[in-house]
Amino acid sequence: MAQQLHLIKQSQGILIPATQETSDFLQSKCKLGAVLEAEYRLVRNPAFHRRFFALLNLGFEYWEPTGGAISSNERRLVTGYAKYLAAYGGNESALLDAAEQYLDRIAEKRAGSISICKSFDAYRAWVIVEAGHYDAIQLPDGTLKKHPRSISFSSMDECEFQELYKASLDVLWRWILSRSFGNQMEVENAANQLLSFAG
Repeated sequence: MAQQLHLIKQSQGILIPATQETSDFLQSKCKLGAVLEAEYRLVRNPAFHRRFFALLNLGFEYWEPTGGAISSNERRLVTGYAKYLAAYGGNESALLDAAEQYLDRIAEKRAGSISICKSFDAYRAWVIVEAGHYDAIQLPDGTLKKHPRSISFSSMDECEFQELYKASLDVLWRWILSRSFGNQMEVENAANQLLSFAG
């Protein structure tokens, strides 16, 4: 019979019940000297979880979506071709400028009257994937998609979550927050202020 126990470590390696249910189970179901086999997980700090979401909210507030009608692969292809032409006798800066103007025109045609909206769920998924916390999934057409892993309390322990927090801070710093803050410490201070206002 599987039973979930909540224990607190005391000095000298002694574990004591953290909840009444655990205490009742140990008192009534376990005889003195009984050996219990368990898979353990350190419970994450809920305050750190809130801090992570404060950081995400800060990045979301500073992020302004732009473009998206031209993929990075298309941009690389066109600018690479402009550099290729320049190697055969063209003016590289003029060709790159023309390529950029061409890409802007294509992006404008593609976007048409589509208005870009901000989605926190899509943004959060992007941050988690960019932070390296994803599974690669192959779709029926053969393409690979990066799917963000769950960040629920049951899915990752405190150490993993701290790594995700640091990687997410790096992602947000690189792509969004470095334009508005002097360093990552200022970012964390601003996120902590948001956290204190929220609760």
